[in-house]
This record gives sequence, C-alpha cells and structure tokens, in this order.
Amino acid sequence: MAADYYPYSKFTRVWIPDPDDVWKAGEITKDYKEGDPVLHLQLEDGTALRYPLGPKGNPLPFLRNPDILVGENDLTALSYLHEPAVLHNLRVRFLESNHIYTYCGIVLVAINPYEQLQIYGEEVINAYSGQNMGDMDPHIFAVAEEAYKQMARDERNQSIIVSGESGAGKTVSAKYAMRFFATVGGSASDTNVEDKVLASSPIMEAIGNAKTTRNDNSSRFGKYIQIGFSRHYRIIGANMRTYLLEKSRVVFQAEDERNYHIFYQLCASASLPEFRDLSLTSAEDFIYTSLGENIFIEGVNDAEDFKKTREAFVLLGIKDGSQSSIFKVIASILHLGNIEICSERDGESCHISRNDLHLQHFCRLLGVELQQMEHWLCHRKLVTGSETYVKNMSSKQATNARDALAKHIYARLFDWIVDNINKALQTSSKQHSFIGVLDIYGFETFEVNSFEQFCINYANEKLQQQFNSHVFKLEQEEYMKEQIPWTLIDFYDNQPCIDLIEARLGILDLLDEECKVPKGTDQNWAQKLYKQNSSSAHFQKPRLSNTSFIVIHFADKVEYQCEGFLEKNRDTVYEEQINILKASQFQLVADLFQEKDDAPSSKPSRVNVRALKSVPKAPNKEHRKTVGHQFRSSLHLLMDTLNATTPHYVRCIKPNDEKEAFSFDSRRAVQQLRACGVLETIRISAAGYPSRWTYPDFFNRYRVLMKKSDMMSADKKMVCKNLLETLIKEPDMYQFGKTKIFFRAGQVAYLEKLRADRFRSACIKIQKTVRGWLQRVRYRKIRKTAVTLQRYGRGYLARRYAEFLRLSRAALVCQKQYRMVRERRAFLAVRRATVTIQAFARGMFTRRIYWEFLLHHKAMIIQKNVRGWLQRKKFRRARNAAIIIQCAFRRLRAKRQLKQLKIEARSAEHLKKLNTGMENKIVQLQRKVDDQAKEYKTQNEQLLTVNATLGSEVTKLQKQLEVVRGQQSGGAQVVSLQEEVEKLREELREAHAHRKRQEEEHSSEKMELTQRVEELQRENSLLKGEKEEMNRRILQQSRSTEEEASSVSLQSELDAERQRYQNLLKEFSRLEQRYDNLKEEVSLSKFHPGHRRNPSNQSSLESDSNYPSISTSEVGDTEDSLQQVEDLGVEKAAMDISLFLKLQKRVRELEQERKRLQANLDKMEELAKRKGSEGRGPSSEQETADLAYNNLKRQELESENKKLKNDLNELRKAVAERASQNSSSNELQDSYNLLLSQLKAANEELDARKEEVLILRTQIVSNAQLQERSERIETEKDAELNHSTEPLDKEEALRAYHGLCESKKLLEAQLQTQSRQHRDELEARHTQIELLKDDIEKKQELLSYAASLSPEARVEYSVQQEITRLTNDNLDLKELVEKLEKNERKLKKQLRIYMKKVQELEASQATAQNATKPELSRQVTVQRKEKDFEGMLEYSKEDDGRLIKTLINDVRPSSVAATVPCLPAYILFMCIRHADYINDDQKVESLLTSTINAIKKVLKKNNDDFEMTSFWLANTSRLLHCLKQYSGDEAFMTQNTAKQNEHCLKNFDLAEYRQVLSDLSIQIYQQLIKVAEGVIQPMIVSAMLESESIPSLAGVKPMGYRNRSSSMDTDADGPSSYTLQALIRQLGQFHATMRDHGLDPEIVGQVIRQLFHCINAITLNNLLLRKDVCSWSTGMQLRYNTSQMEEWLRGNNLFQSKAAAALEPIIQAAQLLQVKKKTSQDAEAICSLCSALTTQQIVKILNLYTPLNEFEERVTVSFIRTIQNRLQERNDPPQLLVDTKHTFPVLFPYTPSALSLETLHIPASLGLDFLIRV
Repeated sequence: MAADYYPYSKFTRVWIPDPDDVWKAGEITKDYKEGDPVLHLQLEDGTALRYPLGPKGNPLPFLRNPDILVGENDLTALSYLHEPAVLHNLRVRFLESNHIYTYCGIVLVAINPYEQLQIYGEEVINAYSGQNMGDMDPHIFAVAEEAYKQMARDERNQSIIVSGESGAGKTVSAKYAMRFFATVGGSASDTNVEDKVLASSPIMEAIGNAKTTRNDNSSRFGKYIQIGFSRHYRIIGANMRTYLLEKSRVVFQAEDERNYHIFYQLCASASLPEFRDLSLTSAEDFIYTSLGENIFIEGVNDAEDFKKTREAFVLLGIKDGSQSSIFKVIASILHLGNIEICSERDGESCHISRNDLHLQHFCRLLGVELQQMEHWLCHRKLVTGSETYVKNMSSKQATNARDALAKHIYARLFDWIVDNINKALQTSSKQHSFIGVLDIYGFETFEVNSFEQFCINYANEKLQQQFNSHVFKLEQEEYMKEQIPWTLIDFYDNQPCIDLIEARLGILDLLDEECKVPKGTDQNWAQKLYKQNSSSAHFQKPRLSNTSFIVIHFADKVEYQCEGFLEKNRDTVYEEQINILKASQFQLVADLFQEKDDAPSSKPSRVNVRALKSVPKAPNKEHRKTVGHQFRSSLHLLMDTLNATTPHYVRCIKPNDEKEAFSFDSRRAVQQLRACGVLETIRISAAGYPSRWTYPDFFNRYRVLMKKSDMMSADKKMVCKNLLETLIKEPDMYQFGKTKIFFRAGQVAYLEKLRADRFRSACIKIQKTVRGWLQRVRYRKIRKTAVTLQRYGRGYLARRYAEFLRLSRAALVCQKQYRMVRERRAFLAVRRATVTIQAFARGMFTRRIYWEFLLHHKAMIIQKNVRGWLQRKKFRRARNAAIIIQCAFRRLRAKRQLKQLKIEARSAEHLKKLNTGMENKIVQLQRKVDDQAKEYKTQNEQLLTVNATLGSEVTKLQKQLEVVRGQQSGGAQVVSLQEEVEKLREELREAHAHRKRQEEEHSSEKMELTQRVEELQRENSLLKGEKEEMNRRILQQSRSTEEEASSVSLQSELDAERQRYQNLLKEFSRLEQRYDNLKEEVSLSKFHPGHRRNPSNQSSLESDSNYPSISTSEVGDTEDSLQQVEDLGVEKAAMDISLFLKLQKRVRELEQERKRLQANLDKMEELAKRKGSEGRGPSSEQETADLAYNNLKRQELESENKKLKNDLNELRKAVAERASQNSSSNELQDSYNLLLSQLKAANEELDARKEEVLILRTQIVSNAQLQERSERIETEKDAELNHSTEPLDKEEALRAYHGLCESKKLLEAQLQTQSRQHRDELEARHTQIELLKDDIEKKQELLSYAASLSPEARVEYSVQQEITRLTNDNLDLKELVEKLEKNERKLKKQLRIYMKKVQELEASQATAQNATKPELSRQVTVQRKEKDFEGMLEYSKEDDGRLIKTLINDVRPSSVAATVPCLPAYILFMCIRHADYINDDQKVESLLTSTINAIKKVLKKNNDDFEMTSFWLANTSRLLHCLKQYSGDEAFMTQNTAKQNEHCLKNFDLAEYRQVLSDLSIQIYQQLIKVAEGVIQPMIVSAMLESESIPSLAGVKPMGYRNRSSSMDTDADGPSSYTLQALIRQLGQFHATMRDHGLDPEIVGQVIRQLFHCINAITLNNLLLRKDVCSWSTGMQLRYNTSQMEEWLRGNNLFQSKAAAALEPIIQAAQLLQVKKKTSQDAEAICSLCSALTTQQIVKILNLYTPLNEFEERVTVSFIRTIQNRLQERNDPPQLLVDTKHTFPVLFPYTPSALSLETLHIPASLGLDFLIRV
C-alpha cells in the first residue's frame, strides 16, 4: 500500500519560496518523477508556474499540511514541520481566528496584536488556574500556571524567559505573568506583597522605558524579577536584577524617539506647586528631551502617568522626602544638558558663563558648589607619578564630559531606585522557592550596530545555548520514558560563537585590554581583532571597512562599527566631578556616589538575586572594572540562576513595523522566528519522531482503516501495531513506546490521506446508492404525476363542454328577459314624465292662491297692532290723572288725623291703656326675686360652712403664728403677710381677668375655626360623594386589575436585596473564618508550657454578647417605625402592614403606661388621704421615710411622664409632617387622623396626670409642713401659751394666706391646663385645616389627573386607590382583632396561673388533711393516670452543656437516620418551650446562644463534609420554622392545628433570634454549596466535554507537545476520567442526602440550581478556552449530556426549580456547534438562537470551531464578521467567561411542620435521659 504512494504527485500542495511573502502556496498539476528538471505548479491565484529543480536549481519544495491540521494550537502537532508550515499556521491563527498565542513545543509564541484584548481578566485567571497546560488554549496564564504547578509539585525553582524585539510585547507579557502569580499566590497576610510587586511595574516603566521607532513603550534595560513563595506557596517577597541600562539615551535620541518617560512626566507636571522649585518648563525647552523632535506619544497622558508613578512610590514605602530628592536629581539632569559651554579663541579651552541660569539650577538642586562645578566642567586633572596637573578641555571634550556625567548620575539614580524597590519587596520570612520572570531584549540588528547591540546579541547567544540544551534534554527524557531506542540527534551548538566573544583573547578580552592602554583607540582594537580571530568560522572582516567586524550569530550575521566601543566600555567619568557630587549637602545625592565593594560571587547551587549596579570607580583607575566585564559577570550569574531552575519560554513576535492592529508581515515574522529559536525547536523535534499518539487516540482516529475483526479485539495496542505494519512498510517510520506511538515527519499526513481516501470511497458509495434511490423516487413521482395530469386534463375538457351547453341555454333565457325589461322600462319612463308634468302644473296654481291669502293676512295683523297701541296710550293717560287726584286727597286726610292724635295724647286715659300689661311683669319679677333670695340663702349656708372650715384652719394657723411670734417680731411679720396677701389677691384678680380674656379669645377663635371646619367638612363631603360616585362608575366598568409587572419588579428588587444581604453574610463568615485561623496561628506561635486559662469572651463564636437579649426597647421600635415612615413616605407606609402594626402597638403600649401612671397616682392620693385622716403619725422617722418615698415616686412619675410626652410629640410631629407632605388619598388621611387622635388623647391624659401629680406634690409638701409645725406647737405649747400676745386675727390671716396660696396654685394649674389645651386644640385645628386644604388640593389634582387618563388607565388608577382604602380598613380591623385576641390570651394565661395556684393549694390542703388522718388498716394500690404531655422537655440549668454536647457536638446523621427528620431541632425547640413556660429568660438566651455557637463549631470542624453540612442546614432551618410556627404571630399560625396553637410561646418574643438563625442558615447554605461544588468541579469537564456518552462519535485530532507531555505525569493508563453517569450519580447522592435529612424541597431546588450553574459555567468556560472540543461531534455529545441532565431533573421533580434554565447557555453553545455556518440566513438563525450567549462568546466559539475531517468546512472570516455586525445592537457585558463564583440569592420559605410535639418519641440511643417530658 505504501509502495503506491509518492508524495509529489498530482494535486499535491506544496510551498515555494517568494521574495515578497517569503513562502507561496501552489498545487502540482503533473506527476513528478525522480530526475525531472521541472515541477509543474499552479499558484492559488491560478497562475501556472514551471518550478526548476536539480543540483543547480531549487530542491524539492516543502509539502503542505492537510487543511484539518491548519490552525493547530501547537506547531509540533503539524505533520510536516518546516518554516512555511509554521509561518502559515501562525498567520491563520493570528488573522482569521485572532489568536495571539501559539505553542511551539515548550515555547509559547506571542504575537503583539497592537490592540487591547479582553482575555486577561480575573475570570480568565481563575479558568486557567489548576488546569493542565495542554488542556486549554495557549495563553501566558497557562505558562504561568505550569511554572506555579511545577514549583509546588517538584519543589524546584522556576523561570519564565520572555524575549523578543523591541515592540514585540515582552514587558506586557511579563506583567501579565506577574499578575497571575499575584492573583493565584496572593500573600496570606495583610502586607499586600503582590500589590507591591505589581506596583514596581509603573516605576520601572517610567525610569527604564522610552519611545523608539519600533515601540512607544520600549524597555531599554533587561530585568529579572524573582517572586518568592512560602511553604504554602504564597507570595512573601520579590527581588529585581537589572541588566545593561541604555545610558546613551539620556543624552541622545534618534529622530521620532524620546528620552525616558520620567523626564516628560516631570515636565508635564511642572506646574504643580510642589514642583515649582525645580524650575522646569516644557520638555521642548531642554536639549536632552527634544532631540527626537516629538515629545508626545499618541494616546498617552504624561501627567496622568506621573500620578500613577507617584502612587506606586507611595505604595512601595518611598517617603515624600525621598521622592522629592529623586525628582530634583532628574530635573538637574535636564538643566545639566542645557548648560552652554563656550569655546575660547584658541580652541583648546572653554568656559561657562557664571550667569548661566541652568548651571545655577543644577547646583541648587544637587546642593553642590557653583564655582567648583563650573571649574571642573571645563578642566580635568592629570596625575603622574610625582605631580598633578590641571588641564583645560576643549569645548567638545567638555560637552562629552558633561554628557558622561549626566549618564552617570542617571545610572546611579536608576540603581538607587531599584535598590529601594528591592528593600520594599524584601521579607523577613524564609523563602521556600521562587519563580523568576526574565524580561530581556531579543536579538537586534540595525544599519549601524554599536556596543549596546553587541552586548544584547551576546546575551541572546547565551540564552539560545541554554534553550537548545534544554529542548534537547526534554526530547531525550521523552524518548527514555517511552523506552524508545535513543539515537543522537544533531542540533545547533553555538558554543564556538560564545567562545569567540568571551573566551581568552576573545572580543571582550581584547576590548578590556585595549581600554587599559593609555592611548588605545578603536582602530587599534579592530586590527587586533582581525589578527587574533581571523581563523574563527564565526568572525569575518568586511571588505570595504577597517573599523568594523562581522560576527555570525545563531540568528544572523551582524556587522558592528568599532567606533565608540572603547569609550562605552570604559564609561569614563572624571573623578573631580564625582567628588563634588559626593560633597553634596543632600544626603541622597551624596549616597548615590559613595564607594561600595564589589558584590560577592555567588555559589552555583543557590543564587542570591540582587540589583546589578555599575561598579563605582575605585581609587586606583587601573583596577576599575569595565562595562563589558560587568555585563559578562552579570550574564554568568543569570545563566547560573536559569540553569538552577526549570525554564519556561515565551517568544514575543512583532507582526509589523507600522504598529497596525492584526496586521501580519511575513518577512518580519520569519526574521524573528529564526532569531528567537522557534525554528530550531521545530528542527530538533522534526529530526526524530515529532508526531506522537497515544494508543487509544490512535485507535479512535484510524479505526476506519481497520477490519471489523480487529476492532472487536480487546488489546488495542496489538491492533494498532498490526494496522501500522499493514499500512507503513518501512519500520523506521514509526516506533512503539509504552503509552504512545512515535511517527516520523510526514507519516501522520500519509495516514490522514489514507483515512480521507477511505472516507471518500465510502462517501462515493453512499452517494451512488443515495443518488440511484433518489432517481428512482423521482421517476416514480414523475410517472404518477403524468397519470394524474392526464386524468385531470380529460375531466377538464368534459367539464368545459358541459359548461358551454349550460351557457348557451342561459344566453337564450337572458335575451328573453332583457327584451321584456327594456320594453317595460320605456313604458314606465313615459308614465313618470306625464305624472311629473301634472304635478308641476297643479303646484303652480296652488302657490298662486296661497300668496294672495298671505297678503290679506299680513294687512289684518298690521291693522290690529296699530289699533291696540292707540287704545293703550289713551288708557295710560287717564290712569295717571286719577292717581294724582288720589294722592292729593289722601294727604289732606292724613294731616287731619295727625292733628287729632296729638290732642288725644295729652289726656290720662291713654296712660291707663299703656300700663295695663305691667302688672303681669311685676308678678314675674317678684317670683324671680324670691328665687334669688332662696339661692342667696343657700349660698350663705355654703359660705357659713366654708367660713367654719376656714375658721378651723385659721385656728391652726394661729397656733403656728404663736410659734412664729416667738422667733420673729410679730408686727412686721403680720404686715408682710398682709402685703403678700394683697399681692396674691391682686395677682389672682389679674389671673381671673387674663383667664376671661383667654376664654373670650378662645371662644371667638373656636367659633371661627368651627365655622371654617364645617365649611371644609361640607366641601369634603361633596368631594367624597363625587369620588364615591366616580369609584362606583369605575368599579362597574372593571372589577379586577393586573399587578404582575409590579410584583415582578418587587420580586427582582427583593432578590437583589437578598443577594446583597447574603453576600454580606458570606463575607462575614469568611472574615470570621479568617479571624479564627489567625487566632489559632497566634495561639500556636505564642504557646507556653503549663496550664493557661482561655477567657470565654475571647472568641466571637462563644461570646454570649453576640446575641441581644429577648426583651427589646419599645422606644427603639417606635423610633425605627418613625424612621421607616420618613424613609417610605406615608403612602407607602400606609401600604406597609408591618409599619402600621408597629405604630398601633406603640399606641397600645402608651395607653398601658398611662393606666399604670393613673394607678400610681391613685395610690399616692389614697396614701395622702390616709395620712391626713390619721393626723399625727406614730414616729417622725416613719413620716420622714414616707415623705422620701413619696418624693422619689413623684420624681419617677415626672420623668416617665416627660419621656412619654416627648415620645408622643415626636411621633405626632413626624407622622403629621409626612402626612401633610405625602398623603394623596382620603383613606390615608382618615387613617392618619385616627392615629393622631389616639396619640393626642394619650398625650392629654398624660398632661392631666402630670397636673394631678403637681397638685399631689403641693398637698404632700403642705401636709408635711403643717404636721411638722403641729409637732413643734405641741412640744412648746406650754411655754408659748404663756408668752402669746398676738391676736387671733393673725392666725386667721395666716390660715387665709395658706388657703389663698393653695387656691392660687390650683387656679394657676387649671389656667395652665386650659391654656395648654387651648394651644393644643388650636394647633390641632390649624393642622387639620392645613391637612384638609392639602387633601382638597390633592383630591382636585387626582380628579384632574383621573380625568386626563384614558379609560383603561382610569380604571387601574381607581382600583389602586380603592385597594389603598381597603388596606387601611383592613389594618384597623386587624388591630381590633389583635387587641381582642391579646386580651383573650392574657386572660387565659392568668386563668391558667390561677388554676395552677388553686390546684397547688388544694394539693397542699389535701396533704395536710391526709397527715391528720389515721393510717388505714389495709394496703391501697393507687393507679397512675396516663399523663397528657404538653410537648415540652424540662432540664436543669447544669445540664445545658451536656445537652449541647449530646445533641449537637456528638450527634451523627446516621445515628438519627431511622427517626423523625430534624429530630435535634424538635428537641431543642421543646426545651426552649419549657424555658418560655417557666418564664426563665436567662435559660432561653443561654440555650439559643450555646446552640448557635455549637452548630458553628461543628460546621467548622466538618467544613468539607457534605452530609454533616446538609444535616445541620436542615435542622437549623427546621428550628427557625418552629420558632416562627409557635411564635404566636397570626401570619405563621394559619396552618396550625388547635393543639399546635396551644403550644405557642407565651412569654418571650424571639424575633431577633429568628434573624440570627436565618443568617446562620444562609452561612450553612453557602458552605453546602462550596462543599458540593468542590466535589463535582473535577468531574464537570471530563463528564460534559471529554467522555463519550454517545459511543464512536467523538473524533481525535493529532496532538502537539503540550498534550504529549503534560505537567501532570500519569501512569500508562492515563489520568482518571469521569463519565456523565458518575456526575449524575453524584448529583443524585447529594439530592438523596438532602431529602433524607428533611431539607425543605425549595432549598433543595435552590442547591441543585446553584450546582447546575456551576456545571454550566465551568463547561462553557472550558469550551471557550479549548479549540480541541469546539467541533460538531462535541456539540452532539454536549447536547446529549444536557438532555440527560434535564431528564434527571424531571425524574426527581426538580424541573420547576429553575435549574434547567441555568443550562441554557451551554445548550445554545452545543446548538451553535451543530448548526450550519455558511449563508446569511444561517447567521440570522444563529443570532436569534443564541440569546443566552454574549457576542464575544458566539464569535469566540466560531473562531475556535475545528473540523475533525476534510469533509467539514471551516467557518469563514466573512461569516464571523456578519455575525458581529448583526450583534452590534446587543449591550452585552465585556467579559468573555462566565463567573463561576456567582451565587443566586437564597430564600428560605416558611414551611410549618404537621408534627405534634407531644407525640414526638426520643430514642434512648441518644442518651438524653436527663430530659423530662412535661
């Protein structure tokens, strides 16, 4: 079979060289025979080409790989390994798939996209963390993960070597690698070392990076960063070493280049106040920053970058003073470059003007002497054996010396900054291992190459030698591991080139020797090179130059110009200038130039990495090291470090020189591939057996070439051997290893051709059969169609003839009818004309007669009106004359009557007539006088009674006056008392007058307010009527409304709030766990022998103070309610039932408090009356104690009254303000008025009680004083009786005075009460008026708004208003019901207590009676009646710890598996019920706190046990449900039985503990999810993507090096894999465990939903990062797997838990892999299908889609662009991967238990015999 195969046959595709594209594809059009001089080709554009062959022509061209292998992740997976294949694969991946990373064996090739890609986020880091390198798409994170994993597994230090040209992206790649280590290996402490490591990047970029023609941010130095790790592989520190800073850039830049970024950043920020003393201006004004002629970089803000640089300095601990000194040094370098050196006339000397401003700034900023610096910038010192000379320098020499000084200052500053960064990154902890990141320049060749290029290429020679040896070593290890005979593979060894450079008498040695010669020149050094190295194969002399030489490097030949080599190697800086800088007054400047010893040489076994510094000048110039010597030493140190580590290689490629995004220049790419060693890797791999297959993969891929009998064999290895022996006749083309088959280059392509031929022949056979069947089907269909057509045609013709006959007959009938109709129409027309003429004639005659009659009628009307007018005019004239005559007559008669009346008035008879009614009036007045006399008599009797009372009081006062008379002069006292009495009387009269005025004003204002209120009420009633009418009409139109949108929005808000709350809980538990871990570490680190007591309050888990007490503050609840009212507004507060219930509860509590105060006042009044009736007490001590008690009681009542009044006022004002601002409906106003009236009533009652307290205090004080005075009178009665000379009226006056005082106080109290009531009423009226006004305005607005709405919106609006009103009414009813039920429960509780006391009393009496009875003569057996248990468990307080230990700490789920689910929760609740029953709050608090702490400890101890976590989640949630079910709240009692309602808690409200248990349940749920995800996470990728759920469907492609040799070495059987059934079994086990533990089905559904989200996220992320699984067969497998998962959900009744929706993205991804991807219709279908995938994910899958055979077509770039254009309108998130850490908010629905507590059985195996059932 192999003999017939020849590679260069017709239709074979090959690569031929091309000057423009490097390589061009072609196809052979004619079979080639060995010896033919020409190869006939056809290029891709259709051009025919005769390609010459032969010894003088070209060799045979390279063969192309099959299309199925194009675009591979690993270049070593290609069947033909050569330069054009590598270049084409990179080009296809970069341009068509936008993949910038590709493996090439152990090398990661990274192409700079010149565009920001979203592939470096934290989710991508998490996706690559923990994965094998060959399992995921190539990425810098995969290389970093490989290094991190090998460091942890092999305990060997690692290195990542990043190299490439300037602008290839080396610095960015190194930065991302360090970010990966900082994220994965973040420091365990709070030192934030990883942040400091990342913060060093902006500093090093500022001082070490610059703009070049190739790169805007080119690193002009090499650096090696070591990141140190602890034993737990956490970052503990870092160190940095730098190489060969390009100092010449400080003083010179080529065109369109810039100096280091820090100079431009400082100039851009020169306007800041802290930088004004630097005297900086724009960068264009300084020579050192303007040589490149362009000081700006497009898209870069130097001022913003400078802020980041300063922030990085601060983060690394560099103080502001040091930063200021750094910036001064940098500014001084700019001023130094602007110093003007003037040449003298002789040309041999120069000078600097003393007025040079830049020189002054330079000296001021560095703190050096101006005169000395001015002198030594133009002079130098020559030292001979005996004398010292000072020599003038020319202008050119002085300029060179100035530039050398500037370079030296910057280099020293650079080293100082690196030193301080290393100090900031150092750690005191012991470093266990490290990973080094080497960011170093790649091979460089320019038109003019100098000393810097020579050192760079020398370093690359050393690195390439190390790279070649490492690749060769890995190949050898692979062959030895597979036990394949090893034959020496020749590979390029560049040791001769390295010897040419660094060996004895090599280039560097001769350069150092020439530098020691006093008058050495570059020309002399060049001649020595020609003489010494002319025989070397790697050294050449140019033909046309005597000052340059050529070195043949591994990458290319480079010609170096000798000019400047000696000067740069010496790095000459004059000692006098350095001495001036050493004497600087600034410490940092002086420290920069202090002499230091050379760094000690390192040991080869362990390398101490530190920053490389330029060695300062020694006192003896001859012993100073050159730059070349220093670089060679540092390079040897670097190589020792790399050889002591495991290297990983990243080769950065610059795709084009124009910095265009995703543009690929093949010539530039090939040049870099040759230079960086990628092609050498390919050549070494191709020299042996580059293609390698495992036996199972080979069997699956090529089983189509086998016989059926071979496929049934169990030994697949033997089957593969037999197949290869049959297919490939040459045994040297393959080798059989232990686990793999090794193939020579091209053999896999041959096998692929055979496989494709077999498929093609099978397809041809299938096509032949199918086409024949299709033709037969088509023929039958055509014949059947012809017969049918004939039948239908004949029928059609017959129907046409029949139709013709019918039409003929119909025509005759139509003609007959038409003629008849035509004649009849003519007759009717004539008749209509005749009738019309007659009608018009008759009408004309009739109208003439009518007009004549009308004229006669009008004339009659005119005559009638005229005659009437004449008669009326005549009548008015006669009536006016009659009236005048009547008036004159009546006046005459009236005058006569008046005269007669005046005469009669003077007579007596008239007076008698007038007094006839006065007698009755006098009788009435007499009766009234008698009544007043009786009333006066009654008042006199009352007055006598009062006078008698006052007389007794005056008698008492006289006795007191006698006591007073003995102490003071009586006369003056009486006068003063009389004056005071008068004053009091006057004040009393004024008070009465003021009170009358107040009453009058109050009555008038009250009347006005009453009228206004009545008007407003009338108006309000009208509006209410209108509103009710409108509501009635609206309700008649529609009786229902839809509130789904509002419920959905509320549900989403609730979920978001719950999500935030649960995230806070999750963060709290994480911090709590971290605190415990830190505490344990501290306790371990500070352990001392001996016993030490651990305080109980040390741990937050064990502290009882973590949980609040059961009793809560009512004031706090009210304040919270008020705050809630203010936050929500009155409208929403009215809709919030809980808020109104709290306010109403507060009102009831105030009412109870008022009653308590009233009872206290009543007691005090009774006490005062009792004391008054008893008179004198038995002893003064008892009276003093009672008085003190009364004072304390009074003060307590006053304080309580004041506090309650303040609370009521605040509550009333807050509600009033909110109501006036936000009330929008009459129902809301009514509820507010009801609440306000309740509060006002309580306030008035409290004020009244306060006044009574004040009066009581006055009475108590007066009684105490009177009692004391009476005692004094009794003790001194005899003595004072003899000396009493005062009259009795003084006693009466004193008595009257005290009475007036008391009456004054009472009147004042009443006046204050009335005035306060008046103010309150006035304020309430004003408030009510304002509220009514606002209510009316709002009602008008609502009416206008409702009128403007559409009928549908009006209906909805009215329904909402009606719902609000009904809600308020419902609240009132609920409040009433709650009050009645509360009273009922209170009475029942008291009744039970009384019954219990009665039973105890009866029992005690019965015991006493039994004790008195004589013993019975015979034994009596008493049978115990079966006790009725109440569902409580009693235990002693000492057994608290024992209960917790037995029921929580020691219990195992298996021990209670056969009992009731959640048995521990029920037992704990029954214990809580008993503690509540006996009203022991300490016991309840202790039990609940201990329970919560014990559960936390158990979960912490078993933090990875799913069964234990599920068990305690079920019990915690059940305990929470029990606390709700038996709390007594109506909301939780709806599903209870009557017996369960009797078991409700009686004394304590455990709402706060319910919240704590709810939080604990959320924490346990999160731990359960974490444990479950940790179990299934390793299974997901293997089960969903890799296992063959559908046998023989998946296809296998050739593997590259990364798949051949993974970092995770396994045995011959391969790594352990999981199937889909294993994953489903694990999910079933989780579900069964949760179900057996009694976990609520809703919570189980949420757990399953979260796990399905994890499965979806991990599967989709791996699909997006793996090219090998993006195929049609994988889509089929994935769709089948997801259907099996959905079937499992249905089988377990979990399909409604939204878990299936979590799989929607991966289902759509599977469908995307299966659908057609060619036409625009396909694109539209994909866009509508993939709604759950983002645009980036769709495009990524399409880019990764890989055909498994040649019969599938690749997705074209144009199709992907079409998809992108169609999806532009989507607002998808920018991230590519799904967040695997996302958690859905958990909701614990209330699930009451149907179990009766009294029937619960406790098994004896639990050991709870100390519990007593009650």
